[in-house]
Amino acid sequence: HEAIVKLLLETGKVNVDLKDTSGQTPLSLAAENGHEAIVKLLLETGKVDVGSKDTKGRTPLSLAAGNGHKAMVKLLLETGKVDVGSKDTSGQTPLWRAAENGHEAIVKLL
Repeated sequence: HEAIVKLLLETGKVNVDLKDTSGQTPLSLAAENGHEAIVKLLLETGKVDVGSKDTKGRTPLSLAAGNGHKAMVKLLLETGKVDVGSKDTSGQTPLWRAAENGHEAIVKLL
């Protein structure tokens, strides 16, 4: 719901890094689910922590890579603020998650 996100961001009163009970932020949820327009909007705020980890230690990059969302991976890499070697609580990196799920294009990007 890109229009809704725009409206909320325009208020200037939303915490773009607020975590849910799983430790996921709006950015991690958008990246995990392949919502490119939302990821762009959130990144444009300059207020999101692109390396934020959820309760399982997964970052937005890790979630996007594991689910095969190449555009999200590319956007996150372009920030220059992600740790591509970040490990989750199982010791898995974004590269490992992409490879495990057969996402060849993402493996090449990483």
